[in-house]
This record gives sequence, structure tokens and C-alpha cells, in this order.
Amino acid sequence: MRKSLQKFIPLIPAALVLGAMCFPSGCANTTTPPSGGDKDTIPPVITKVSPLPGTVNVPVHNTTIRFSFDEYVKVKDMNSIYLSPPMEKRPKAVIKGKSVVVSFEEDLQPNTTYTLDISGAIVDNNEGNPFPGYTLVFSTGDRIDSLCVTGIVQDSRNLMPIKGATVMLYKDHSDSAVFLHRPDAAIRSDDWGFFGIRNIQDTLYRVYALKDANNNNLYDPDNESIAFLDSLFRPSLVYNDSIYEFKKFNMKDTALCLARKTELELNVFREKPSRQYIVKKERVGQRTAYLTFMAPGAVIHDMRIKGLPKEKLITQFNPQMDSLEIWVNDQRKMPDTLHLVLNYDKTDTSGVMKATDETVKLALDKKLKAEMMKSSYRDIKHEDTICVYKSTADATTIEQYGFQFEFTYPLIEEAWDSLKFRSVNPRRQENFGKVKVTRDSTNLRHYFVMPEQPFQTGYDYFLTLPHRKFRDINGFYNDSTVLKVTLPNDEKLSTMTLKLSGVHSKFIVDLLNEKRDKVIRSFIVTHDGPVVFPYMKAGSYCVRMAMDVNDNNMVDTGNLLEHRQPEKVRFFKPDGEKFLIEVLERAELDWTVDMEELFR
Repeated sequence: MRKSLQKFIPLIPAALVLGAMCFPSGCANTTTPPSGGDKDTIPPVITKVSPLPGTVNVPVHNTTIRFSFDEYVKVKDMNSIYLSPPMEKRPKAVIKGKSVVVSFEEDLQPNTTYTLDISGAIVDNNEGNPFPGYTLVFSTGDRIDSLCVTGIVQDSRNLMPIKGATVMLYKDHSDSAVFLHRPDAAIRSDDWGFFGIRNIQDTLYRVYALKDANNNNLYDPDNESIAFLDSLFRPSLVYNDSIYEFKKFNMKDTALCLARKTELELNVFREKPSRQYIVKKERVGQRTAYLTFMAPGAVIHDMRIKGLPKEKLITQFNPQMDSLEIWVNDQRKMPDTLHLVLNYDKTDTSGVMKATDETVKLALDKKLKAEMMKSSYRDIKHEDTICVYKSTADATTIEQYGFQFEFTYPLIEEAWDSLKFRSVNPRRQENFGKVKVTRDSTNLRHYFVMPEQPFQTGYDYFLTLPHRKFRDINGFYNDSTVLKVTLPNDEKLSTMTLKLSGVHSKFIVDLLNEKRDKVIRSFIVTHDGPVVFPYMKAGSYCVRMAMDVNDNNMVDTGNLLEHRQPEKVRFFKPDGEKFLIEVLERAELDWTVDMEELFR
């Protein structure tokens, strides 16, 4: 029988070819490409976990965790595989068939409850469908810790949620713990700044949130931002699988994500660096340069440029006093390199701040030298021969800020009494008026010009800056300009009024755009009364209110070792829940805000 079958084996390939020719439609279609069917949109599903959830007495040495799936998968983001409490070296993951095997390069701690979270780390191999997430709990001791805590991590300045912040719990209550060793429990905040730490001990914790730039679960104050809870925290909520906040959510489902309740609020801030030194220097013009310092509050005792008298220098710090602009008030051609000699408070190698002499070379770069060596008259632009300035007259803010002028270089001659201001009423009658000029306290090149009479709707206003009345450090005079402004009378514009009460300290009240990244109007408030936002177009806005504790007209950061939180920021919520204020056309919005209650 076997011999008879062997005779037909050589005929099998020929038979297969003949069959393909006889039945072409069943094997191939030479005019229509093959169809791949519907796209796979189903995420991977876990079929098995080893060790099982809740396993106790897991070995501390050579431990591996295996997650098996119903299809082939790959690790998209290794950093999303997160072990709590964390180790010095991060977990490793390899693909074996349809499984992801997680291993550890260090021994686990004895008698410790661990959680291993793989949310956001796994996708399927073909279409990249993300695995929703999973958290495995196991213990190297004989019990599983059972408590949990939820919260939100947000930016202290705008209260925007912070994604990927590391929330850390410490049983060590010393101030140095977050600098020296890793936490006893930790988790990463999700896209909405939300975090939930589960299966933790019943004990007192110090609580921190860290924007961990180097992923080492330690705080580096010179490079990272931090938040801390004022008091010790003891968890009281017992974890179970039915708690809504610990379910795995699609981060694009806004309603479900925002419905989660939180126990803790952690406001992240960037500390003032503890070390002081010059981190950047740049020559930005023939007579212009700047220095940037590591920390705010730089203290300069003496400063000069070699070969020039001290009185030839004009300098200005920014409000934070960590950036210094420098101008040379001398119209002679400056050398390619200026040698700036200064004595300032600098941190030495031992960490002590003391007055130090330092010489800084301020050299022109090649591009700047080429600009300054223009060879022909045709190369010289008009702005190269005049006192350059920027003028602003914004109709929507003119009542608050007036006309504004910002000069590119400091002035050495100015004639503000030469300004001419006139108004034209709706009957086309012309009147001349007086103005008051003030220089910006934070920018010596910026000036505000405000008429003595209040602005009125329907009037046209003109401010003339005459020719050759202002001269800058380059020796150049100004061109003339005429600014015109008319208060908006568009019937579609709206007005919002906030009637503030309980104002027992100084506040900064800002109108922001929808994204909270642009200030439209700003007010300093020191007593009860209305704050009016006129000429508002239809759209979405936010109102940010900050408590200015130290009276410096800015929102100050915190300090961890001094246990000082950043200055408090709150947002006005018209409905008590949402930040956004929806402004319709032709609206007159009025609200009363109890500042004492808002900042309680």
C-alpha cells in the first residue's frame, strides 16, 4: 500500500497547478485587489495574569510578572509600566508570544504590598489599539494593604491639570526624605491630573507631587517642580473594585473623567533655585547686552565696563530680578568685545553665598557684526537711523492703560510736554486737552499716556508725538506719529461686572482667555467694590484671582523647606463648578464674589 502511494507523490505539484487553472475565481482575482476586511478596532484583552491578583508571599528575588493577552501585543511606552513602591531601576518588559513578561533588576522589599500598573503601556501588534489598563496587586508578606487615596495635581499658577506628575507618599516625615530616598507608595497622574493610589498602609504620610524630569523618584530642586500637602495625611478609604474613581477610563471621555471625586489637591510650583550664578550672557547689539541669573533676587554690589565710566551704564532688572538688561550710553563705536566687571552675591563651591568679583566677556557674534558693518548706503534701513519705538492705542483697554509707547533703547532726551492731545465729538467739534505721562515701574523704556479727562463713547481721540523731540542712547531722534482711537460702540459687545466683597488683603484679578494662557485685562484690588470688564466679544473666558501676600504685584512661588505654599490662586466659577464663563453678544453680566469665602 505504501509503495503504491509513493508512485503518485511526484504528480502532486502538477495536480495543484492544474487545479488552480481550472478554478481561478476561487484562488485569485487579477482585476480586483484582495480585501483585508473591516479594520480591527478592538483593544487587547488580558486572558491570564501570573501571579494572580492578591497573591501573598511572593518571592523577593528573581520575581517576574506575566500578562497574557488574546492577541499579539507590543510595549508602546516602557515608562508607563509603573511599580509602587518604586525601585532605583525601572522594571523591564519583554514580549514572549502573546505575553508581556515584566522583571525587576533588584530584589523586592520583604513584607511589602506592591502595585504594578501597565495603563497606557500596551497596544496590539497590528492596529496599535491601546490596552485600557490594568493594575496588579501582590505582596511579599502575608497580607495585602487595603487603603487608598485619590486626588488631583494642578499647576499653582493657572490650576491646569498636570499629566504625568509623580504623586509620592512617605512614611518618613523628615524634610529631607523627598531628596534622599524613594517613596513608600507612588503613582503617575493621568491626562486630567487625577491620581488614585491603592493598597496602601494605614499610617501617617507626607504627600508630594513631583514633575520628575529624570524619572528617578527623587526631588531635584534646581530642575524640577513640586507640590506638597501642608499636613500629614492618613488614608481612611478602603479600596475595592467597585470604587468609581479607580476604574480604567478612556481619557477622551471628558464627562466620565471629570465625574471622579478627589480627596487631595496638590498645586505644583517651581521653587526659586538655591544656588546663584550667571547662567547666560549675550550681546544683542552694539550698545546692548543682557545677563541671566540662576535664581531670582540677584544682588549686584558694583558693575562697570572696562574703559568706560560707570555713569555710561544704564541697567534694568526684570520684576523677578533674575534677568538684567544693560545699555551703554556712549555714541562712540563700541569694541567687538566688552568686558563687564561686576561684584555680586554668588554661590561658591561649598554652597555659601558671598560677594564675588567676576568678569564677563560680551562679544558680538558674526551675524551681529555683519549687520553693523553695512557697506553701502543702500544697505542702511530707515530704522537704523532713527529712535525706534512701538506705539499702542487699543480701544478695548484704552480706559485702563491709555496710550502706550515703548522705545527700543533708553532715552537720553525726552519732551513729553510736546505731546498734543485732541478729541473730536460726534458733532465734529474739536477740543484740546492735557495728558499725564507715567513710566512703567518695571520697564524704563515703556510709558503710559493718559488724558486728564475721561474717555467718552462716540468721540475720536488723537495723540501726536512730534518729530525730533525724543533722542535715544544711539543719538537718534524720533519720527512723528499720530495715534487715533475711538471707544468701541459695537452693539454686539458685552460687559461683565464682578462686585467684590470680603477684600481684606491685596488681590490680583486677571481676565484670561479660554486656554488660561493669555491675560486680557489685569486689575490690582485692595478694597471692596466692582471690577468691570467692558467691550467683551462673545466667547469663553476665565477670571483668575490671586492673593498678593507680599504686595509685589505678582504671584509668588512656594518653598518646600520653609513649608511655604505658593500664593493662592482661585478661579471664579459662575455656576460653582466650571471655570469657563460663557459670554454671549449684548450681555450685561453681574456677579457678586465673596473673596473671603473664595479663599477660605
